[in-house]
Amino acid sequence: MKVDGKAGIIGYGCYIPMYRIKVEEIASVWGENPERIKRGLLVEEKAVAGDDEDTATIAVEAAKNALKRACINPANIGAIYVGSESHPYVVKPTATIVGEALGVGNSYTAADLEFACKAGTAGIQLCTGLVVSGMIDYGLAIGADTAQGAPGDALEYTAASGGAAFIIGRKNVLAKIIATASYSSDTPDFWRRPMQHYPRHAARFTGEPAYFRHIGGAVKLLLEETGLNPSDFDNVVFHMPNGKFPLRMAKMLGIEKEKLANGFVVSKVGNTYSGSSLLGLCATLDKAKPHELILLASFGSGAGSDAFAIEVTDLIEEKRNLAPTFEYYLNRKIYISYARYAKMRGKLKD
Repeated sequence: MKVDGKAGIIGYGCYIPMYRIKVEEIASVWGENPERIKRGLLVEEKAVAGDDEDTATIAVEAAKNALKRACINPANIGAIYVGSESHPYVVKPTATIVGEALGVGNSYTAADLEFACKAGTAGIQLCTGLVVSGMIDYGLAIGADTAQGAPGDALEYTAASGGAAFIIGRKNVLAKIIATASYSSDTPDFWRRPMQHYPRHAARFTGEPAYFRHIGGAVKLLLEETGLNPSDFDNVVFHMPNGKFPLRMAKMLGIEKEKLANGFVVSKVGNTYSGSSLLGLCATLDKAKPHELILLASFGSGAGSDAFAIEVTDLIEEKRNLAPTFEYYLNRKIYISYARYAKMRGKLKD
């Protein structure tokens, strides 16, 4: 879908819990070699939600930061979509909790979205469509998670907590949305049935037929739609389930790995699921220069990918410092033991 800059990001914000656990700490519990794991995943540590933090609190904090950069009255937000795999309630929306906390009022549409790790970018697409159509003036899209990984599973080294929020509008745009394209299929690489606390995955099947096929497909559709080439983009952000997948995806598309540097957040934060690619976009916007092009591509197991072509505007310079940056949250950290991590994440309970 071509948007041609008729709508774009007017405010963005992120939030990362302060608690961190290192790969070495997890590996010591299971008798694993931490250096082998770090080489294999390109992840050194991950963010962990505190006892009083969940997807709702993370979403609210990220949205508050997005509002600071948007400089709008919250009551003018006409839609709120929160994408997550870990909504605090099975029946009760997270989106309305966010709306109440922000003081949005009551005149807005809202929904919780679930499409594994790409639910947040689906929210951006929904808000963009509503804004371009004129149905609303501003829409708020959020991707946030307190990701689950079973004790001893490979996911435990990467499944992390964090989120990002984006306000979409037509005026005072700091990053124009040029186009978006999606690639979806029924590919069961990762799933969690009702009443199950932890997800299951098809191991290496999550690579070729899932991650690489879908991101590659979405990006190719986007390039066909826009007439752009991979070389036209200054910054690239892919979903980051680990450090190796996005680097390999870039190589497959002929993109220099240096273009991923600004948004490569996984090594110090882990995989924040619905927040992963969106945290990468926040980190990129914190450093991007006016008129640079950003390629963003999410991935959600099950499976699908949303790709975006985004152009940074001159307003980025005055808006980026109106709220805490990704770097601020990255450096605000307290390391914890596995015992405290297990207690905080409920791993000591049945």
